[in-house]
Amino acid sequence: MPPTRLAGCSSEWEISIPRPRLAYDERRLEQLEASIRALPRVELAHLPTPLDAADRLSQALGGPRILFKREDATGLALGGNKTRMFELVLAEATEAGCEAVVASSAVQSNYLRQLAAACARLGLECHLILKRVRGDRDNEVQGGLLLDLLLGAKVRLFDGDWEALALEAEEEAERLRHQGKNVYLARSANTSDLGLYAVAYCEVLVELIHQLKERDTAADRLWIASSDTTQAGLALANKFLGSPWRISGVSPFGDAIDTQTAMSEIANDAADVLGLDTVVEPHEIENFLQYAGAGYGIATPQANSALELVARNEGTLLDPVYTAKAMAGLIDKIEAGEVSESETVVFVHTGGTPAVFAYPDELELSALSSQLSRGEWVQLGADAVAG
Repeated sequence: MPPTRLAGCSSEWEISIPRPRLAYDERRLEQLEASIRALPRVELAHLPTPLDAADRLSQALGGPRILFKREDATGLALGGNKTRMFELVLAEATEAGCEAVVASSAVQSNYLRQLAAACARLGLECHLILKRVRGDRDNEVQGGLLLDLLLGAKVRLFDGDWEALALEAEEEAERLRHQGKNVYLARSANTSDLGLYAVAYCEVLVELIHQLKERDTAADRLWIASSDTTQAGLALANKFLGSPWRISGVSPFGDAIDTQTAMSEIANDAADVLGLDTVVEPHEIENFLQYAGAGYGIATPQANSALELVARNEGTLLDPVYTAKAMAGLIDKIEAGEVSESETVVFVHTGGTPAVFAYPDELELSALSSQLSRGEWVQLGADAVAG
């Protein structure tokens, strides 16, 4: 078999790899597309998101062939995977007369930033309760928190655990209802509509099939940062369509969540929403827990290295909370030989990039300030050169 040149590669690097097979049930694909189209929707995202060849990264890692599904390019408030989810979830909420939205998560939440932007677009009040996960460092108005405020969200910081955070959101929603407002309670307090969130990622897999078909190529594996709805939607569509893709996820929560059980339940809820006859079992979910480090929102050295590697080879920015940890997991599996150089891997970039601006200390950027103030040449990860 002749060597396969990675599309758009500026170097002469070539690797001899077998071309993977793009296989799926055409009739079921049409059924799935029709079921998704039948759902109410508000227009928020720039779709389809791009599929980019990450040739220099592939070369740096010695294979596999890597493609980026650019869910960070959905367009709303610097993009991310939640925007297409809100097209479905907020359509249902606004049809029910929603006037205000209450949600809760971590301070640098990708979900909350996109929710604040979606509320601004739709003219809804947005009330966000933000959990500090890095102590006083989360008080800085930077990254996602800065954007939440610019987007008009009403914000309050919170120090309790995740369960207490959800209760706090429920109390805020009830307070607004007592004022006569029609309130949609979103995550983390409301988990009743996670199946609808996951439907958006059934659509991503459909979108990806069309993009690969247009390029006359295929993939062996999808790689993604997820602890629930994102991977659940991909898993459901993959099984329903009879696709041979292996879907590998990396959880940013580590072992704090039983991701296999959670994702299978969410996938099956999504199947109910779409009227599909497919059942996803927990053992069919592959989700790695070991790359979360000390916990959610806490950067790891491996993730920081992965973030820098991708930035310097592709000009694409990951985030320290989700995608950099997912990439660190992929790199680890490549180095261990568990992802072979002959594979084609689609890395689903779920966004979260604004969080980078809230992590200068973890990325060792703050330490460069004194050298910069002296007019010296500096480079991250390199010794300063006298100016």
